[in-house]
Amino acid sequence: MLKKRIIPKFLIRGGRLVKMRRFHDDQREAGNPVSTAKVYDSYGVDELIFVDIDATRETRVVTGNIIERVAEEVFVPLTAGGGVRTLSHIEALLKSGADKVSINSAAIDDPAFITQAASRFGDQCIVVSVDYKADEFGKKRVHGHGGTLQTSHDPVEFALRMQDLHAGEILMTSIDRDGMMDGYDLDMIAALSDTLDIPLIASSGAGSLDDCKKALDAGASAITISSMFIFTDHSPIKVRTYLSTNGVNVRSQKGSRS
Repeated sequence: MLKKRIIPKFLIRGGRLVKMRRFHDDQREAGNPVSTAKVYDSYGVDELIFVDIDATRETRVVTGNIIERVAEEVFVPLTAGGGVRTLSHIEALLKSGADKVSINSAAIDDPAFITQAASRFGDQCIVVSVDYKADEFGKKRVHGHGGTLQTSHDPVEFALRMQDLHAGEILMTSIDRDGMMDGYDLDMIAALSDTLDIPLIASSGAGSLDDCKKALDAGASAITISSMFIFTDHSPIKVRTYLSTNGVNVRSQKGSRS
């Protein structure tokens, strides 16, 4: 059985680590991404995800020099996202030190791009990031362009389509739960884990150790954690210890330099 993964998620704005609620509300500064990544690496996290939250709006790609600086300091797998729209963007990020690339808006605007990217770089490099929230009727819909554009896509159906197009992983992010620290969307996780054959990364909602366990028990292959690490005393070590003690199959505690 594959071990469950613990992945800190970094939101980058202007070269700094930031955190919001529901993507746009209550921005808070959260430190230097490179030094924070080094700390998390020493705690033995499984991977790191970096998302430049302004890249799509500013029609550019995630800043590669941040990925280069982090790659020089840590040795866990890195996923980079934000504004990725071309094969050259992907190639540049991989050369900067990223192991995987997260694609969001381009997957909505041009689904065939996912197949092209997977064919060129391998399925294992391509993570499709699916942001979703409930509409005025309570129906969950996929959103693009930093959560500003609502589509008609059902999140489960869209994730399955991305799998068919050769995405290597699906990163599901609930906009409604982003930064709220009131638990993951367990219904969505369960629905997807019953249908997806590729790894599912659950994002948004971690507020307690039990929230993390529930998301993994519901079927997530991995969980991202942001606010809980930044604004509480829960560390990756605490999360891993709690999960292991409670029967979740996680990797033993060890930093990449150990």
